[in-house]
Amino acid sequence: MMRIGSRGSQLALWQANHIAARLRSLGHEVTIEIIRTTGDALQHVTFAKVSTELGGKGIFTKEIEEALREGRIDLAVHSLKDLPTSLDPAFTLAAIPERVDPRDALLSARYTSLASLPHGACVGTSSERRRAQLLVHRPDLRFQEFRGNVDTRIRKMVEGQADAIVLASAGLERLGLTEYRRECFAPEILCPAAGQGALAIETRADDAETIAALASLDHPDTRYAVTAERTALASLGGGCQVPIGIHCAPVPGAESAYAIQGVVAGAAAKAASSAAHPVIRVAFEHQQGLSPEALGRQLAEELLRQGAQPFA
Repeated sequence: MMRIGSRGSQLALWQANHIAARLRSLGHEVTIEIIRTTGDALQHVTFAKVSTELGGKGIFTKEIEEALREGRIDLAVHSLKDLPTSLDPAFTLAAIPERVDPRDALLSARYTSLASLPHGACVGTSSERRRAQLLVHRPDLRFQEFRGNVDTRIRKMVEGQADAIVLASAGLERLGLTEYRRECFAPEILCPAAGQGALAIETRADDAETIAALASLDHPDTRYAVTAERTALASLGGGCQVPIGIHCAPVPGAESAYAIQGVVAGAAAKAASSAAHPVIRVAFEHQQGLSPEALGRQLAEELLRQGAQPFA
């Protein structure tokens, strides 16, 4: 029997059940254990407070890794963007399945796009990464801190607490909550978080049997891309709560070639720009033959050369 550890949110359980179904199709018996995390207990605390007072990193994974370490579960299914870039040596990412849409999406009950939002419109998001990039295109926007699960945020928006909200498109697709999705932003407009749209299956590093059972779920192109993204994030000293966007993807029609781009926003970009809402953006259009770690470090080094400030 393989025991999967998961948070109890609707999206987390969808992800755990998705992996469970794939494992059952391979002949494995699977159960799901729900584990409440620090992040789940802080749904009404602002991201700024979580980052400054509680450290930010690992708030959605700490308790799950404790269960993994103690042998109460055999594997954990995470949203990769929530997983700290520095993994405890006791654990390994045994499989990273094929990524779905990594883009951020605009949702609105009344408006059809970012451009159609009225002057001074209120957008609900807790992400400084999203706020800073949206202000480049719409400096008139106002922002409202939005926490809670996907359906909670949509309900708040429909009730009129914001004119629009921004969420990861992948979560909307997985939950079938696309009714109010109006626009998906190209990474050149709103660069997503490292690992966004991808799942990570974490196991104990010494559990050879479970690692072998998960091998067929791994997707090499996705693993390459997210490894590059997470390496760049780690090289900048960032975690899942910092205003950094990084996106890597295979170049269509070019064998073993990848394009990568990154954004550093907010206070970490102020030294390089006098703009009210500074954003530093770097893109490498076509990189071939590099390891994902080398590609990620190359992006981070260029962002630092452009004036980005590393995070502690």
